[in-house]
Amino acid sequence: MEKIPRVNILGVGISAINMAMALETIERWIIEQSPHYVCVTPVHSVMDCQRDLELRRIQNASGLSTPDGMPLVWLSRLKGFRHVERVYGPDLMLALCERSAAKGYRHFFYGGAEGVPEQLASVLQKRFPGLQVAGFFSPPFRPLAPEEDEQIVQIINKAAPDVVWVGLGSPKQERWMAEHVGRLTAPVLIGVGAAFDFLTGRKPQAPRWMQRAGLEWLFRLLTEPRRLWRRYLINNPLFVALVVLQALGVRKYGLE
Repeated sequence: MEKIPRVNILGVGISAINMAMALETIERWIIEQSPHYVCVTPVHSVMDCQRDLELRRIQNASGLSTPDGMPLVWLSRLKGFRHVERVYGPDLMLALCERSAAKGYRHFFYGGAEGVPEQLASVLQKRFPGLQVAGFFSPPFRPLAPEEDEQIVQIINKAAPDVVWVGLGSPKQERWMAEHVGRLTAPVLIGVGAAFDFLTGRKPQAPRWMQRAGLEWLFRLLTEPRRLWRRYLINNPLFVALVVLQALGVRKYGLE
């Protein structure tokens, strides 16, 4: 398979893919036992990378950085990649679990509050009979000591999953995946943020029409204003301004 091209959006390489391409790529990694991590990347993650060059490096070193946000899809299409579609974390989890139920791929769920990864595994097994759950673990909400981290690595490796779903929130989950790819024997690590809460019903998802219209940010802002107002009311206008400056050639970005 040819290497998937990336679209340079403010120095972050967004993979020019759709859901079918993402699934095909991930399945190839599983078959080849080739270690990679997947960053599910919305606009706010691109903006986080403007302030954190190490996070930008992590995004650009990923196996895939999926366009999880319609503005990233629209910009990719403007660059000539007409096939690009949104690859949204919860949808990617459902699609891959559906495929795995028939093919026997094993899944580990890492992250979320206590009891959430177990609940998520149960929800997915009910929806996709035959889905193999290798294990789950809810880490404490604090930095881990090296010996604790090594213990978690051993737990995951002993479970022998093909896919580790990481629900630590961004950018914590991206840093965790970059630090653990290769240390874990699982060939695929996928950071899906709030998908743990969405698919267990702990948080509401935006209606599909809002997602397709690029208005999911508004729905999330209205449901969690105190937590998310800075993310959306500051980041979104700044993102638009920086994209215009990049398009005009006033600001240039490399994919270092």
